Order: sequence, then C-alpha cells, then structure tokens
Amino acid sequence: MKRQKRMAVINDFSGFGRCSLTVSVPIISAMKIQCCALPTAVLSNHTGYPDYFFDDYTDKMKAYYLKWEKLGLSFDGIYTGFLGSVRQVELILDFLRRFAGEHTAVIVDPVMGDNGKPYATIDDELCRDIRKLLPLSSIITPNLTEACIISGVPYHEGAFADRELLEISRRLRDCGAQNMVITGIPEGDNIRNLICHADGRLSSVTTPCTGTPHAGTGDVFASIIAADRVNGVDLQTSVEKAAGFVGKAIAVSDALHVPTEDGVCFEEILGDLIR
Repeated sequence: MKRQKRMAVINDFSGFGRCSLTVSVPIISAMKIQCCALPTAVLSNHTGYPDYFFDDYTDKMKAYYLKWEKLGLSFDGIYTGFLGSVRQVELILDFLRRFAGEHTAVIVDPVMGDNGKPYATIDDELCRDIRKLLPLSSIITPNLTEACIISGVPYHEGAFADRELLEISRRLRDCGAQNMVITGIPEGDNIRNLICHADGRLSSVTTPCTGTPHAGTGDVFASIIAADRVNGVDLQTSVEKAAGFVGKAIAVSDALHVPTEDGVCFEEILGDLIR
C-alpha cells in the first residue's frame, strides 16, 4: 500500500535566524516528505548572534524518541544536524539502531563550525565523537571548515589545492564516509561543492559568488540533499539543485536587505522546490 515518505530530522530548534529545524521542516515538507522533528537543543536564536538562550535537550531526547518506537514509527530517511553535547552522539547511535532499516537513508550534516573556526558550543571531544556517525551515513554534507576538523587537515584562508581536497576526502573515507559533499570551497569568484561518490568518483558543482554569505545556508543545502536522497534523486542532480536554490535565496535576501545573521528568506522561492 502506497504511503507518504517520512524523515526524522535530529537538529536544534532556533526560534529566530532561519536555520536548523525552522529551515528543514518547511523545505522537506515542500519536497513531499513528512518531516518529524527531534530537537537536540532549543535556542531563542542561533549562536551567530551576540546573545542567545540555549537549552540543552540531551536529557529529554531518549524519552521523546522511545514514544516514537512505541508508536511503531519507521523512517525512510534520518537526517542529523547540530548536536548540543557529546552524549547526544551516543543517543543518535541508539536512535539509528532502533529506527534505521536496511533501506533508510542516513544524512549526516556535521554542524561544527565555519570560516575556519568551531562554533561556540562545540568542543574537541564532540568534534572527535561525531566521527562515529560517518560509517553509518549514506551521505555527509560538511562545509570546508567541518571537513578539515573531521579529517585533521589544517584549514587555511584562500583557495585549497586539489591535492589538499583529495587528502581531505581520503581521510573522510578512512573514517567510514561513503558519499560526501564538501560545501563552500572558495575558488576565486566562485564557490565549489566537491562531490565524492561512494564508488570513488569525484565531481563538482561550481556556482558564482553572487551575494553576501548568510547564516543557515548549509541547513538549506543539506535539507534539499536529504529530501532528494529519500526521493531517489541522484547526488549530482541534487547538489546542482541545492546549490542553485541557495544562490537564488541569497540573491533574493540581498535584494530585500535581509541582515546576514537572519539567514536567507527561502520562503520567497519555496515554490521552486515544489515545481
């Protein structure tokens, strides 16, 4: 009997700033998948603002998802994002043991940092333990900073040589990653997204830098990749779609003079994903 596809999204809820669950829920829903949210933390606004309320949800997560198990829920996809504590890695491993079936797509967005630096709530222990999720993933979507943190390749300003990117991808594969999309790689006036396929092939999607970098674009990108994976779209096509959508959202946000910390007003073009 045909049913609607369903995805569990394990991420923080930030009430303001267009990131994490407030991005994933509408985007994944627009792509015709039921989005089931499991919060890792509740924030008044994301940590890119100078002040924020932060409530670690670690102690509540297991009781929350055990009710899902009691209801007999199953998921076509599981997508993990921001983790608020080291203990949450073990909780996600337990969640995957309970809910990830043979055909469940597991998308890991290792949200740890940007512009060469980890976020304020991320420490070395959490960065190390996130590696445990890589062997269980169908796709990982780190930005360049996060790929460097996980792989141990030093981050530096400016362009990365192909040999450096190949070393990063090799080390990520050694950690157990299969399909990888390393996002936000600067190349002159362009941004490159490097795709490392499970069969060892490499490909890229390069788009022009046409606007101001905004917060939350990684969440927009990863949500599209996750939904496409569940919908059976090939990775190259999915990255092209996600990169194009993010670029258009940035252009619209700049035209509306949206502050960069407020994220991108993807709501203005959400219909593009439906079409």
